[in-house]
Amino acid sequence: MQLKGKKILLGITGGIAAYKCCELVRLYKKSGAEVKVIMTPSALNFVSPVTLSALSGNEVMINIFPEVDAKASVTVETKTWHIYTGLWADVFIVAPATANTIAKIVHGISDNFLTATVLSARCPVVISPAMDEDMYLNEATSNNVSALKELGYWVIEPESGELASGLTGIGRLPEPQTIFAFTSEILSGTKKDLEGKKILITAGPTYEPIDEVRFIGNYSSGKMGFNIAKAAVQRGAEVTLISGPTMLKTPKHVNRVNVNTAEDMLNAVKANINCVDFAIMSAAVADYKPKIIVKGKIKKSTGENYSIETERTVDILEYCGKNKSGYKLVGFALETENEIEYAKDKITRKNLDLIIVNNPRNEGAGFMTDTNIITIIDKDMNITPYDKMTKYEAAQKILDNIVKL
Repeated sequence: MQLKGKKILLGITGGIAAYKCCELVRLYKKSGAEVKVIMTPSALNFVSPVTLSALSGNEVMINIFPEVDAKASVTVETKTWHIYTGLWADVFIVAPATANTIAKIVHGISDNFLTATVLSARCPVVISPAMDEDMYLNEATSNNVSALKELGYWVIEPESGELASGLTGIGRLPEPQTIFAFTSEILSGTKKDLEGKKILITAGPTYEPIDEVRFIGNYSSGKMGFNIAKAAVQRGAEVTLISGPTMLKTPKHVNRVNVNTAEDMLNAVKANINCVDFAIMSAAVADYKPKIIVKGKIKKSTGENYSIETERTVDILEYCGKNKSGYKLVGFALETENEIEYAKDKITRKNLDLIIVNNPRNEGAGFMTDTNIITIIDKDMNITPYDKMTKYEAAQKILDNIVKL
């Protein structure tokens, strides 16, 4: 009876995975919670409100306004049901959440009882997207899911597997037990497990200038570091994000420091690392920089061949490892071969507490993508590999491991 006395509002939208919500309601009730269900009109095509009413023990809510027979002589009482329903709940779970409903929530469209209640809810709102892979990975949906996180909603990432279309990919609604466990964590406060902690994160590439218009750089988009920052704030941390050049939007409640070169990033790290609990170095810092920066623009007339003499940049991760003062240090290793062996060596040489490893040759991993395939190794050389997941979900896995430190 771990949820005894808790009030759970379950919003069901029009996706085939709606059938799983019958089992989810049963799990909530069995654990002692009181459950109320809201359905969108489209959800009626997939599961019966009679079934959900019987399982929950409450009337299922569908329409904002009561249906009125214009010929009947009746008095209609108008109530702001969506307001009181939102105030009633301790947590509001929207599962499955279709692309259509997600878009409405992001843009504040409240044309049905469910979306109107989301807008008025004061409790934590958890969104669990479910749809076909092509719809989920579509740029519009991807942007909307990112926007949900920016707006402070909790997102349960969909799972990979067989989809209703018969295709295989990401987009499956997690099993009811997974959503139940997430709900329990929200209600118990364990999802705020970084409250009171200060975290420093580096992200993105560095640009080392050759002349006034060219630079040595890499393909890093900064997405991994920005997702870690976003997830850490959501879990209660105070976050400073030191970012190289990127077009990404600053996550809500994150203190962002913009830099360009490796030297800039090192100076920013030195200025902000005091008194932090964790330092997460996810930036792809250039290893070399030109010895001389040419004034103006180098012209083609300089000859067929042009050589640039370089020198090493300062190793920021190594600096942090040598100067650790109470914080736990997390590094990243992107390698194209023998990545585990290189990462093990790196964790020892640079005095790391944790290292996250990935190989950009694996489909769905590395730079520019919204997904990643990571392996986490701790200082005792315990290795934990993960399957392909979104970078936000990977960020949560990284933070789970950091909390254990």
